[in-house]
Amino acid sequence: MIRAVIRVNGIVQGVGFRPFINKLIQNFNLKGWVKNTSLGVELEVEGEEIYIRSFLEEIINNPPKLAYIEDLQYEFFQDLKYYKGFEIIKSQDKEDKFTFISPDVSICDECLSELFDKENRRYLYPFINCTNCGPRFTIIKDVPYDRDKTTMKEFKMCHKCLSEYLDIEDRRYHAQPNCCSDCGPKVYFIDKNMEKFDKGIEKAIEYLKDGKIIAIKGIGGFHVACDAKNKESLVKLRQRKGRDEKPFALMMKDINTVENYCYLGKEEKNILESYKRPIVLLKKRNNLLDHVSENKWLGVMLPYSPLHYILMQELDVLVMTSGNIHDVPIVYKNEDAINELWDIVDGFLIHERDIHVRCDDSIVKVFEGKEYFIRRSRGYVPFPIRYNSRNKILACGAEQKGSFALSKNGFVFLSQHIGELRNIETYKHYIDQIEHYKKLFDIDIDRIACDMHPDYLSTQYAKEISKKQNIPLYMVQHHHAHMASCMADNKLEGEVIGIIWDGTGYGLDGKIWGGEFLVGDYKEFKRVATIRDIALPGGDMAIKDIYRIKYSILMDALGEIPNEFATTDDLQVINMMLNKNFNTVKASSIGRLFDGVASILGIKDRVSYEGQAAVLLESKALENDLFYKYEIYNDEILKIDWRPIIRDIVNDVTLGKNVDIITAAFMNTLVNSAVEIVLRLKDIYKIDRVVISGGVFQNIYLLSKLVQILRNNNFKVYYHNRVSTNDEGIALGQLAVAEKGGGILCV
Repeated sequence: MIRAVIRVNGIVQGVGFRPFINKLIQNFNLKGWVKNTSLGVELEVEGEEIYIRSFLEEIINNPPKLAYIEDLQYEFFQDLKYYKGFEIIKSQDKEDKFTFISPDVSICDECLSELFDKENRRYLYPFINCTNCGPRFTIIKDVPYDRDKTTMKEFKMCHKCLSEYLDIEDRRYHAQPNCCSDCGPKVYFIDKNMEKFDKGIEKAIEYLKDGKIIAIKGIGGFHVACDAKNKESLVKLRQRKGRDEKPFALMMKDINTVENYCYLGKEEKNILESYKRPIVLLKKRNNLLDHVSENKWLGVMLPYSPLHYILMQELDVLVMTSGNIHDVPIVYKNEDAINELWDIVDGFLIHERDIHVRCDDSIVKVFEGKEYFIRRSRGYVPFPIRYNSRNKILACGAEQKGSFALSKNGFVFLSQHIGELRNIETYKHYIDQIEHYKKLFDIDIDRIACDMHPDYLSTQYAKEISKKQNIPLYMVQHHHAHMASCMADNKLEGEVIGIIWDGTGYGLDGKIWGGEFLVGDYKEFKRVATIRDIALPGGDMAIKDIYRIKYSILMDALGEIPNEFATTDDLQVINMMLNKNFNTVKASSIGRLFDGVASILGIKDRVSYEGQAAVLLESKALENDLFYKYEIYNDEILKIDWRPIIRDIVNDVTLGKNVDIITAAFMNTLVNSAVEIVLRLKDIYKIDRVVISGGVFQNIYLLSKLVQILRNNNFKVYYHNRVSTNDEGIALGQLAVAEKGGGILCV
């Protein structure tokens, strides 16, 4: 007989871990106790050593469905305390808090079955949950995870719910959000006359069927919803939300409905149906929902909360877009929804369970059978990634796709989607979430990392905190952070070649970079190749009015702008800007090259959202093996000259060649030029590992071609798989650089 003290860390709170232990213990005739602590779960058991070892193996090999064991430590003692039985004892705060928190997860099959069982006491109750499902991250205020530290504290369990909560054999044993219609939150509907309807979901369905637009409170915030098949409703929603062209996310009733509208592979189906329930970008099967998305993809998710399932019983396809006004974070409080969404919606489906942390839906593409993140948020956050960091670092991210990262004990906690850091509302949300994460994971930072761009709010915040708290600040070049992010994502050490393509990044020379080839590691890098600069007449105006870039690259490539490509009245003014280099900046940006080519091809002259032209180019690409001429020249560093590409494109357009073929040939050429650059770099630096990062590589056509050809040339190729390739993933790279003492140190 021995006594064992066991400590388990990972996602072990809010996932039924203590009930699992309590049940498991009976199979091995052990006695003792288990409790939550701010470090994870701790237990002490007594029994025969052979049984205790078998018990430990069972914990490691067969934990609860939603649990994730990162570390399990145990000690054996000969002195016994002669416990009489086994019990769950009161949770305990420790001085150094460190436990993982479960992301929010979709309703489980058992709860879903009960939800539609007329004989069940929770029939059609929209807050049904158990230890295997329901809200977690968005309702937790602090750890250890107990009801009084969640937003469910306000709801006292009725006798029946409490009996379930205390019954070791029940699925809801110690399920902190446990409730029913007698004791839990209520849902109701409010119309524009501020009249309140208790049968809220029924009223919401009535509104949606009538073609009206409503706000729906979900797990991590409000959605704005309407019937996706009703074109008039879509037009109205676009007008009210000021979203003329950008596609909307959709919620579809079930997999059969998804297959009616989209091509669906095995991997896409598995990800759609996973408990994480992200939005998955799927190729359209037909043109029935073209009014929802102007490109060939639809962003689709399945219902993930009980409320969604009840709604979708009578509706096939709903628009489910973030409940916010332009460039402001998603609304998550009832009163704010009524105030801020009043001019957008016709009514509000509201419930009484408070959301403590707002959290948008995640968005993924599927690449090589795995999730390829566009946005990593609900369902994944705040699950950490392992990175060998000895310091407690705050990495502040960039400006577009704002996010941050914090490290502790060899783990990095990446924030949910924050938004564009361009206004005070988003900035306040950003700061609030940094403080919340620091509190949850007990992180007292000893280093700060940020982008080098002086105008980013994230950079200004980092400088302010560094100065106030006398913490070392590491300023990291944008594309170095992208490269380091992909390295950390793939657990790489040592030197690599980085292909980093995006729209805008502040370069070491103060210019705009975006078509970069780097050689280096976490601490140091060298810019070894790029593309020929593109002049942007009007500066930032050219990012919206992309016909300006068309004129610029045509002038550079041809020496003139052919009449058939002169589509606006301000050509003379732009010519003057270009000739006199007035109000014109230079950018070595692949993103801007995409913009210019899209305008030449007549796809878009003005864009209404970030990346629109590039998305439409990818959408039109008809795969082929054609490519255009290009040149590589040496101007201190290697540069890809895109002017021959433009001349060939103009020639093909003039000859009337299919735009879909031209688009693919353009991207094929970019891939070929990149491979040639990398082959030259391999000869010079003797490096055969290539990492690929940057917002341009959200383009799966480009990414897949590049990965395939590099592999065919015997390169080891790495792309993102745990964080986003766009600027949302930059915080991880900043953190990795700061850990190694790279970047520019400001003390």
